[in-house]
Amino acid sequence: MTVTGISANRLELLQIAEAVAREKSIEKEIVVEAIEEAIQKAARSRYGAEHDIRVHIDPKTGETTITRVVTVVEDDAEEVNEYAQKRLTDALRDDKDAVVGKTYTEVLPPFEFGRVQTQMARQVVTGKVREAERERQYEEFKDRVGEIVNGVAKRVEYGNVIVDLGRGEAIMRRDQSIPRENFQVGDRVRAYIYDVRQETKGPQIMLSRAHGGFMAKLFAQEVPEVYDGVIEIRAVARDPGSRAKMAVVSNDSSIDPVGACVGMRGSRVQAVVAELQGEKIDIIQWSPDEATFLVNALAPAEVTKVVMDEEDERVEVVVPDEQLSLAIGRRGQNVRLASQLTGWQIDIMTESQESERRQREFAERTQLFQEALDVDEVIAQLLVTEGFVTVEDVAYVELGEVAAIEGFDEDTAEEIQARARDFLEREAAEFDAKRRALGVADEVLEVEGVTLPIAVALGEGEVKTVEDLAGLVPDDIRGWYEAKGGERVREPGLLESFNLSAEEAEALIMRARVAAGWIEPETLSEDVAEEGDATEPAPLDEASIVFGGRPG
Repeated sequence: MTVTGISANRLELLQIAEAVAREKSIEKEIVVEAIEEAIQKAARSRYGAEHDIRVHIDPKTGETTITRVVTVVEDDAEEVNEYAQKRLTDALRDDKDAVVGKTYTEVLPPFEFGRVQTQMARQVVTGKVREAERERQYEEFKDRVGEIVNGVAKRVEYGNVIVDLGRGEAIMRRDQSIPRENFQVGDRVRAYIYDVRQETKGPQIMLSRAHGGFMAKLFAQEVPEVYDGVIEIRAVARDPGSRAKMAVVSNDSSIDPVGACVGMRGSRVQAVVAELQGEKIDIIQWSPDEATFLVNALAPAEVTKVVMDEEDERVEVVVPDEQLSLAIGRRGQNVRLASQLTGWQIDIMTESQESERRQREFAERTQLFQEALDVDEVIAQLLVTEGFVTVEDVAYVELGEVAAIEGFDEDTAEEIQARARDFLEREAAEFDAKRRALGVADEVLEVEGVTLPIAVALGEGEVKTVEDLAGLVPDDIRGWYEAKGGERVREPGLLESFNLSAEEAEALIMRARVAAGWIEPETLSEDVAEEGDATEPAPLDEASIVFGGRPG
């Protein structure tokens, strides 16, 4: 837009403002304010930047008024600008009604813009209009996250596609597009808005065709039951362009959620598959029972057994030997998608592998009891068969439980328990000697929850004082996972073999901090009380759907 001078046709100025506002989809008042600021800046350039010059354009007539304003200030005001300010004493000489804050205005004559002033005005108006346009785009799209939009590819830069949405521009980065999918300038683009950010260079509208939400929204368009909320999509996991898993549940017991999403002869799912460049989609039944959901997620493989470790969110799945490759999938795809869908780390083993492990554990426990209790193999096997796992189990259980084992009597039970206690006493003496040799302070044993074996393990990890223990975090005790070379690698904790839960590890550290004098005992009591306040989980709504993670 070019401003040649304020003496130009007044209506022409308003027509220019209306045209710019219409083209940029912004308010006309914003454009008029920008022109006022541009003229103001040009006038200051002409009359002097130290003047307080103000410009007003009548929105009806287009008449432009330029005024110079002088403001009355206190007599003791510092650094008075004589061109824009006047001390109260001086003002009273000419105006007996003068008070601090009163202003005097002088209308300045119109003038023609020079080349420099015209360029300056153009920059001001262009900048203001662009800023208003960006603000309008952000306000328009910030609440549209989670929607599918249609646009036209405007530019393609290093695999990133700039998409013209009509009332704004968006970007689809290379990693958010479907592999082997190439867009050319002018191609129609259908994508999912997954983020809108306000950045210094303007709003960034982020599009994706690889996001799980894109698939969910496509099903909402194809399946009326999903659109109406009768069927809920609880989770989606995708390997874009290759395969995906989607968990659905019906709020109406008479409607099969899987069948409704598949459609007659697969018509509904095929429409989505076509949009996703042939991506194969497994639609599975979501279940509130996590074990059932895990079994469903590993389809088409059959599962014979599920063992869950809720503390670490790991699950061990047993499948028939001939189903192993199907459960894992090509390049681990099936188990990886099932893991993303459920949020559990899944370990798969065959029935024969599980049988071998059970036999190995049985043999190891039998050997332990034989050596610790000095009994023959048959007695040791009987103890293992009855569910005894450790020597402590045998030593401190009720006498009747040992005597009730077939072939045992009370005298035999008493003898076995006495041998168990003798073994534990000898073991404790050995651990205590080792603990002292490692330099672990006696005070560490006084912390509730620290046993002799734990003290030894801490000493081997160079944790030798209460302060050392107090300075740990739960991950130091339990271990953690790190991404190395694209794989999730387990880093062992100091007390990993003791299988402490996250709450137990944190409580142990907090008790050490109390013992070290770092916190007051009341703090520990408050934390325990807070942990005891159980609350019902919030029901899942549309915003709770997670794509590639654990629902809820």
